[in-house]
Order: sequence, then C-alpha cells, then structure tokens
Amino acid sequence: MSDYAIVVEHLVKTFRTPLALKKVRAVRDISFRVKRGEIFGFLGPNGAGKTTTIKVLTSLIRPTKGRVEVLGGRPGDLKVARRMGFLPETPNFYDYLTGEEFLDIIARFYELDYKTRKKRVAELLDLVGLGYAAKRKLRKYSKGMLQRIGIAQALIGDPELVILDEPLSGLDPIGRRQVRDIIADLKTRGKTVFFSSHILSDIEMICDEVAILNKGKVVTAGALDELLSGGHVMAEIVAEGSIHSKELPDFLKEVDQGPGFIKVNCDFKLVNEALRYLMDQGLRIKNVTEARISLEDLLMKHAFEEEE
Repeated sequence: MSDYAIVVEHLVKTFRTPLALKKVRAVRDISFRVKRGEIFGFLGPNGAGKTTTIKVLTSLIRPTKGRVEVLGGRPGDLKVARRMGFLPETPNFYDYLTGEEFLDIIARFYELDYKTRKKRVAELLDLVGLGYAAKRKLRKYSKGMLQRIGIAQALIGDPELVILDEPLSGLDPIGRRQVRDIIADLKTRGKTVFFSSHILSDIEMICDEVAILNKGKVVTAGALDELLSGGHVMAEIVAEGSIHSKELPDFLKEVDQGPGFIKVNCDFKLVNEALRYLMDQGLRIKNVTEARISLEDLLMKHAFEEEE
C-alpha cells in the first residue's frame, strides 16, 4: 500500500466557455502529494483552482491531462468512493427530508445494514451538535446547521479519506471549534483529511502540510511549520535598554526599537550568541520566543507574485 492517500502529477484542466467557445485553463500543471494520516490544507485566492482540483479528486469532472491517484486507485472507482467522504463547497440538500432521513439515505450508499445505519446516524448527529434537530426538516435548518449536516454525511461511511471544500464556511466560532476538533480526532484515528478554507487561523491550528495555489499552479507546498519559519527556525528576543552601536552584528536582525526596548530576530541556532551580545551591551533580556511569519503573510506573498 502506498504511503500517500492522494497523488497528483502535472494536473491540467481546461474548460471551454459555452458561447465564445474559448478555452479557459483553470488548472495549469498542478503536482502535490498527501500522506496517509495527515491533515492537508489546500489554500489560495478565489479562482486559484482549488475547487476544480477537488472536483477532479472526487470524479465530478475529468482531468484534461495529468495523473491523479486517490487511495491507490482512480477517482470514480466505486471501491475508492466508498472509502472516501466528501463535502462540496456549495452542497444542495433535499430539504423536505429530516436530518435523520438524509443521513440514512447517505448511509445506504455505503451498504450499511438497518441496525448499523440507525446507530451511525445517531452518533454523527450528536457529533456535529444536531441531535436535537434529528427530526427537523432540512428546510428549517440554518446555514450553519446545513454545514454541520454536510460534514456528518461526509463521515457516515467511516472513510479513510475525507475531502472537505470550505467546511468552516457559515459556522459561528463555536461551530468552527467543533469542526476543528472533529478533524483533529479523525487524524488521531488514522484518517486522512484534505480540506480547503479561507479561515487561515484554523488551518494554522490543525494542518500538518499545506499547498498554496495561485493562477492554477502550486506556488509553494510542504510542512506548515517549515513554510512559516522560512525553512529554518528563528528566535525573537525582546530586551530592555538600547544598543548604542550603529550596526548590529550580521546574525542579528532588528525588528523594532523604541524608548527603552529593542526587539531582534536571529537563527535559533545562534540564540546563545545573540543573548551574550545583548547582555554585553548592557541590555536586560525580557523574553525569547520562536518567530515565524503568519500564514496570512505567506498567502499574500504568493497571491501577488507575478507569473513566470
């Protein structure tokens, strides 16, 4: 069995507009891999190609070119589909059904027997905080409640791989926390979660790896901690006092300086050397922390990069 739940190599997807018959390339040579058992964040501005790629992974559309492998098989294979769970960006529901009835129908796709279906549906309604609304028709659900029932249906078959397109959309802070906890729990049970989101703080909290798309291409990908630290860990040192020297040593980079304090960065490997230098200058060390850029900064940097 492969170590990867998803393998995408040189994916290209071209659409033809219905009136002008003009070709539009939504995805332009995307490659990435998702390891089994990890939480993978898929990021990028609107129009970057995220949803198009997800539709290819879930066999809603076919690729124009490239290789796509999901759970060791091809998208669209029924055996693969029954090992996956999926929440689209804008799900549509049969709103005359109750939450309980809707999940029961989805459970039938996974060929669960009656007793197992009843138990699984009840468990998932409680998991997403909708046990109280099990017999309420979906037309009476709020947007946040519909998002929760959508997440529940993605988990009904106890899938190995869960693909979620904007799962945190429409949720209040409590709902977002619940969904983050659900995703984190899936990882502890050995599941793989692949999801896109515009809520970057949530991605920073739970993702192991990310890929950032821009204009239909992957512009950067890898372990989140490494991307945010620029490939190496930096230390941020705050000290009381001021440095009278005109220039700092090469291993120090000034971040900020004000009346009676200075804030500097350095490679974590050189933190002891930096501390000695600052204390030799007569400064009093206040704190030392790990310094890294925010995910928002990283995304903005790549979102406005010019095409090569």
